[in-house]
Amino acid sequence: MRTIDHRPLALAGGSFLAALCLAPEEAHAHLVQTGFGTFYDGVVHLFITPPDLLVAIGLGLLAGLCGAAASRGVAFALPAAWLAGELAGSIFPASFTLPWLTTVSFGAVGVLVAVNANLPRPLLVVLACGAGLFHGFVNGSTMVAAGTDRLGMIGASVSVFLVITLSSALVVSLRAHWAQIAVRVAGSWIAAIGLLMLGWLVRGQG
Repeated sequence: MRTIDHRPLALAGGSFLAALCLAPEEAHAHLVQTGFGTFYDGVVHLFITPPDLLVAIGLGLLAGLCGAAASRGVAFALPAAWLAGELAGSIFPASFTLPWLTTVSFGAVGVLVAVNANLPRPLLVVLACGAGLFHGFVNGSTMVAAGTDRLGMIGASVSVFLVITLSSALVVSLRAHWAQIAVRVAGSWIAAIGLLMLGWLVRGQG
């Protein structure tokens, strides 16, 4: 039987995603103005901040691979921790955005997806809480500097909830073996984007 080599397609898809994520150089520094109020500004903020979006997608994929019970735990733990981090960041704002750590964060999650790491539910929830607190703190610091209010932070947390719920539910519903492999390929793309962004950061420091 003739086998089809999917590697060129995977590389092309990964390159496309990387290009999209590397395009906005100052995504952390600005809060988009939708014109519909700060809540919707916060909702959109997640989608213009590649490290935050990718860590939410990556955790959703990882939770889905670990099963329905794990997905339910992460679906509530991540947004709650994200909001707590945002509130902490708004009260004790940092003067830096920590691009290195946010990049390593989503890249590491991508690696876990790629290797199909079957983490116990408690460990996965702890991982989600840690990622949520950290990324939320960075968000809160940048949002308060941009002049947004707590309603915008709630909007960002709602976006996180929607992204992780939809991505994990999609993976849980998959039954075909090839579909699960496709999820792992998506994780490898996330990890590859992390490496590319790290290289971009190194180049920027040079």
